[in-house]
Amino acid sequence: MIRKIRELAKYRQLIATLVSRELKARYRGTVFGFFWSLLNPLLLLVVYSIVFGIILPTSSGRVENTMITGLNYSIFLFTGLLPWVWFNSSVLESANVLFVNSNLIKKIKFPLEVLPITTVLTNLIHFLLGLPILVLFILFFGKDMPLTWWVLFLPVAVLVQLVFTLGMSFLVAALTVHFRDLKDILSNLLTLWFFATPIIYPFMIPAIQKHKALVLALSLNPMTHIIEAYHYTFVFGSLPHWKKLPVTLAVGLILLWIGYTVFDKLRDTFVEEV
Repeated sequence: MIRKIRELAKYRQLIATLVSRELKARYRGTVFGFFWSLLNPLLLLVVYSIVFGIILPTSSGRVENTMITGLNYSIFLFTGLLPWVWFNSSVLESANVLFVNSNLIKKIKFPLEVLPITTVLTNLIHFLLGLPILVLFILFFGKDMPLTWWVLFLPVAVLVQLVFTLGMSFLVAALTVHFRDLKDILSNLLTLWFFATPIIYPFMIPAIQKHKALVLALSLNPMTHIIEAYHYTFVFGSLPHWKKLPVTLAVGLILLWIGYTVFDKLRDTFVEEV
């Protein structure tokens, strides 16, 4: 696998070209262009902040139990939404990437793993474009939530998520070719996964911590530790959850190996099936 990854380095220009093509194609003919990469997560932030930060807590009368309220909750929410959108979009698009590029696959000979990689990197760029909005939001509206030097650890969280997302994308791209129902299953699975990850709620709230089975279930979710790494970087400004990242990285590397191995074993069938 390491040898094949090294061989992929020879196609870095092709990957860069495909990423550029994807970015241009996504916003071709639109009025706002690349501004949509900032506007989409911002709209998500507004909707989720109103629903989970204002309507639900107010109607239940338990605002204090969220531990984070007001604009600070919006920042907390946005910090989790940005990396989740990267992960969610990459996995869903990877499920269809071989079908979308079927004409390219049948006409040109090139390493097909370039396609899932392109999908993940394209969505990574969208994620990175959204980070300045998060930073500005913290600087101007983060009451009692200043940026700390722990923000320098951000590349570590990004690297761990990149490895994990690539593993998922290789696995999904390969399996969907033979099990096409997987595309529909994924959309529902990712919705469940979203609510099973501490994005709209803090991991440490009493309602979760008093249930050991729930704490265990959330702890076994790799995305929990990835999202919490971002929360501790931007929101809490401390180290604690970074201790879980080495284990999450190990899980991501195992998933990457499994995903790439499955993709490599099935690659000869892709041309016929798509």
